[in-house]
Amino acid sequence: MSSPDTAERLQKVLAAAGVASRRVAEGYIAQGRVVVDGRVAELGDRVTLDQRVEIDGTPVQLDTAKRYIVLNKPVGIVSSLADARGRPDLRVFTDSFTERLFNVGRLDVNTSGLLFLTNDGELANVLAHPSFGVEKTYVAKVRGRMLPGTLNRLRTGVELEDGLITADSAKLIDANAQTSLVELTIHSGRNHIVRRMLDAVGHPVLELVRRKFGPLRLGSLGTGQMREANSVELGALLTIVREAERARAQEERQG
Repeated sequence: MSSPDTAERLQKVLAAAGVASRRVAEGYIAQGRVVVDGRVAELGDRVTLDQRVEIDGTPVQLDTAKRYIVLNKPVGIVSSLADARGRPDLRVFTDSFTERLFNVGRLDVNTSGLLFLTNDGELANVLAHPSFGVEKTYVAKVRGRMLPGTLNRLRTGVELEDGLITADSAKLIDANAQTSLVELTIHSGRNHIVRRMLDAVGHPVLELVRRKFGPLRLGSLGTGQMREANSVELGALLTIVREAERARAQEERQG
């Protein structure tokens, strides 16, 4: 692939990015479905990797050196690329890549599930910024039978030592006399927030799995396995970045 400052034909760049074959990409361009830097593209256009390209309104990542990895982190792995205490960390997974990947956000050592790895610093900064508050969904196995009133309390707000916290949604998946299986969706990035919320309502966590992070879903990915983000997920991730950029630009104009 060319360097970012070398322009190549748009259909060639789209094919290299895995969007479609050159012939199909030419069809997209001819149909007016491709936009480059806010302008409808034409056959014969040339682009560089740092230009903004969209197909049917969905952003496309032209730089094939960028990696977007979904990991199902096992219990016992520290969400770090260098643990000072010598515990197993994310290098178990990242060392298999030639690119230098880093994690966006963290999971407790005793929490498993979806962790996002990338070398796209711009995207990572947006997703990790507290003002954005990416949506995260967890499934927790907790002690005791959870009642509807407790679920409602999670939705309306639980007072913790660092302030009130509410779940965007709280659903009971299953329950018996000893344990309950609960799905929680939250935006907060506070440390150990799901465990602290559930402990505060009298249902300590026995097992915790993150199933969703923004537009990324764990699906059937096995524990300790990795996969590339698919085209739909990647388009949604890049859309988040573009929206954040537009919001910043608007704030600067108004400020």
